[in-house]
Amino acid sequence: MTADNNNSRQSQGLYVWQEDNLLAATTALDGYWQLGDRQLDSSHADLAVSVSSTRIATDTRNIQAGDIFLAIIGDNFDGHDYLDIAITQGASAVIVSRPLVTVIANNIPQLVVTDTRLALGQLASYRRQQHPDLTVIAITGSSGKTTAKEMLGSIFSRLASTLITRGNLNNDFGVPMMMLELKDQHRYAILELGANHIGEIAYTTELVRPDVACILNIGTAHLGEFGSREGICQTKAEIFHTLTDKQVAIVPDTDDYAQQLRNIAKTHTSQVLGFGSTDVTASDINVHAEGSEFILHLGSQAGAVSLPLAGEHNVSNALAAAACAYALNIDIQDIVTGLNHARPAKGRLNSQMLGRHRLIDDTYNANPHSVRAAAHVLAAQTGTQIMVLGDIGELGEAAISEHHNLGHTIASDTSIDMLLCVGEFASDSVAGAKAVGGIEAHAFTDKPQLLDFLQPYLQAQQAQPCTVLFKGSRSMQMESLIDALVKE
Repeated sequence: MTADNNNSRQSQGLYVWQEDNLLAATTALDGYWQLGDRQLDSSHADLAVSVSSTRIATDTRNIQAGDIFLAIIGDNFDGHDYLDIAITQGASAVIVSRPLVTVIANNIPQLVVTDTRLALGQLASYRRQQHPDLTVIAITGSSGKTTAKEMLGSIFSRLASTLITRGNLNNDFGVPMMMLELKDQHRYAILELGANHIGEIAYTTELVRPDVACILNIGTAHLGEFGSREGICQTKAEIFHTLTDKQVAIVPDTDDYAQQLRNIAKTHTSQVLGFGSTDVTASDINVHAEGSEFILHLGSQAGAVSLPLAGEHNVSNALAAAACAYALNIDIQDIVTGLNHARPAKGRLNSQMLGRHRLIDDTYNANPHSVRAAAHVLAAQTGTQIMVLGDIGELGEAAISEHHNLGHTIASDTSIDMLLCVGEFASDSVAGAKAVGGIEAHAFTDKPQLLDFLQPYLQAQQAQPCTVLFKGSRSMQMESLIDALVKE
């Protein structure tokens, strides 16, 4: 690669990975270069190896000529098995945990490390360190992360170049992948941190080093893994552990664990802001079918917000986003403008018409907290209100009781007309609803069976419009029911 090409890529804000910074980033993993059958020590590696690339790829389906291929080892795959494909597609170098003969024969530089998955994290951490003027906002919580992330993106992307977590790249693999997408012109990064095991948020927080760390709520998502809400609280609070007095923690005032979170945050930073009833609040809240209006209060400042996202729970998400911006001294009018222009992510309360009926797609994912919020959104809609609910995963031994409680809560706390449940725990949710009464509830073993009920029901209700909200864990792929209805 010529110096002119390097300069051209750097002028585009692309970070250039070369033999020296790759080696520096993986020092903790005993990284060394191998070229052909020669292992090179650091004193002369730069003389023998020439690497220059702006992309590190982990999937041969997406690899481009000139990329560096990182051979990740997962539970059901080993990236080392795909090195031949990576080389054929033009990989300029590879990062491996064991030198391979195939690569040696092709004289492709190999950076050998003790663990390639950890190498991904080390590379992301190194990239973060090379961008000292970047401001990072990290958010976590049992529900609302994606929506709050989109709200923050709407606020900050209007102010400067902002990196925003794509899709659900929020775990110990996805977060470092997002960090590797940093460009020099990025001034903000809005990063969503999720967890399905203890220590995962601690790990990703260590990589991203947030300037503002926000917890939205403590629910029961992944209850099976963490054992209790107390365990979930401790895990989510890992997001605070890299903070110092120069950085800010954001806590949810109205959550059951608010005081506990505030106490944990204070052990790391003196700057703790609350949203809901202390530092950032809302008044004159008017929630309607398509969104809400409220007065946002940031300390002594106030501004009128017209939020185009349905549900009272999204007022709370908006307050969390506003608190993160307030922590960075963003002008209240910029915050209001960003919230007014926020848009839901795909599968997050997206609405479409089917004849006279409204279908609401809230199928991105589900946990008990978000299902209850969705039920309240549905209850604010017009016409016959029907919730189509798929199983919620990762609840462990609490699955039966949690599904039963959900059905009970939906029937007792909302006025919706019908609950249609599908999956292994459908009968538990229906039993909970019927224990309260006042709601029509049916359980189905699979989606075709549910569709056979719902399709003719909607066709027979043309004189009486219905609003149908679809919700369920990602594994249930509840959006397929919407696709089938629209196709028909």
